[in-house]
Amino acid sequence: MARELERIRLPLQVSGIIKTLQAAGFEAYAVGGCVRDSLLGRTPDDWDITTSAKPRQVKALFARTVDTGIAHGTVTVLQGRLGYEVTTYRIDGAYEDGRHPKDVTFTASLAEDLKRRDFTVNAMAYNEEEGLVDLFGGREDMERGLLRCVGDPMERFAEDALRMMRAVRFSAQLDYVIEKDTMEAIRTLSGTLSKISAERIRTELVKLLASGHPERFRTCWETGMTAVFLPEFDRMMETGQNNPHHCYSVGEHALCTLRWVRPKPALRLAALLHDVGKPEKKSTDETGVDHFYGHAQLGAEMTRKIMRRLKFDNDTTDRVVRLVREHDRKIGLSAAQMRRAINRAGEDLFPDLFDLKEADLLAQSDYLRVEKREELACLRSLYGKVKEEGDCLSLKGLAVTGRDLISVGASPGPGLGALLKELLELVLEDPSCNEKQTLLEAARSRLADGHS
Repeated sequence: MARELERIRLPLQVSGIIKTLQAAGFEAYAVGGCVRDSLLGRTPDDWDITTSAKPRQVKALFARTVDTGIAHGTVTVLQGRLGYEVTTYRIDGAYEDGRHPKDVTFTASLAEDLKRRDFTVNAMAYNEEEGLVDLFGGREDMERGLLRCVGDPMERFAEDALRMMRAVRFSAQLDYVIEKDTMEAIRTLSGTLSKISAERIRTELVKLLASGHPERFRTCWETGMTAVFLPEFDRMMETGQNNPHHCYSVGEHALCTLRWVRPKPALRLAALLHDVGKPEKKSTDETGVDHFYGHAQLGAEMTRKIMRRLKFDNDTTDRVVRLVREHDRKIGLSAAQMRRAINRAGEDLFPDLFDLKEADLLAQSDYLRVEKREELACLRSLYGKVKEEGDCLSLKGLAVTGRDLISVGASPGPGLGALLKELLELVLEDPSCNEKQTLLEAARSRLADGHS
């Protein structure tokens, strides 16, 4: 049952909780992902504890607890500022909705508790007295780099369809291969992902994309899951690009782009979706070359709908939409052009926009690649110089306000905003104009010419 040679250093609080439960006559173990990550030499994000003690018995042993999931046997034990979930061994009842068990039954058997878990690498337990408890070959699967369901994968995925996305996510995070029968079950049951809420799918999607192997998103497409939650990607995979700049389909290009950007969620999402508008905008000229005019603007509109459908927050949605909209736009190599680009895209979008542009070109063909990278290096340098100069880049940096313009005869209303934008354009072209008197004189001149 236990592998005595496997030793894990438990945090003092976790060890203390387990020993308190054991001293009261109960079994207790660290369990799940924290055990897996410890064996991998990683620092777990959190520590879960499983025990034979019932929730009320756990509560009686500790001074500070929170009933976080009492119906399912989970009590959070507070230790200082930290909380640790302690869950009673349980057997899940029937999963009638593909998401939640109808009921749970507490059990005295650790084995029964472990066999309800999703994957073998997540079904190991540990305490300092017994060592590693591994009933389903999780340690061996780790050594083989294999992700395998506990028991029958069809049953595991029928219980909770989100486990299919979790399989892909763990594969991407751990760089493991999904075992053959487990993969086949995903293909068979991929359509049942429709039972899962957008919020839960979004959480798994972000974790997958922020992993060390975001290109494993391809597995979601290969197994049919994207047809449920991101059908736009299926169209991307079906859309070829007969163009000197490209060597992949639109979808393959997006998967390649993912590998070249940092693991920031918004940046990875933008890499995945930056060409989502191409299938709709594809045209072929008389020589047989494909073009995608206007794909970035359409892609931004489509991205906003996708992000809303997946219940992303407004800030993340706005950032991804802007990255998609701006990723293909030419900036120009003058300081004035760079200032206008920063104003248009938003100061906060750089340098992520440059990173996306570089990833985009690295995922293209070799055609003009050297020249493209040289131009991008020049743009990065120019951006640094503009920022170093501290030039005005938006209305908030303008040396005059709406109130100032009203004082020289401008009328409140839309015309006032238009006048401010005209003055900003003047300053973006020539930063030395950002002086109050200079701008007021320019405003008077425009008002005299009939500007409302």
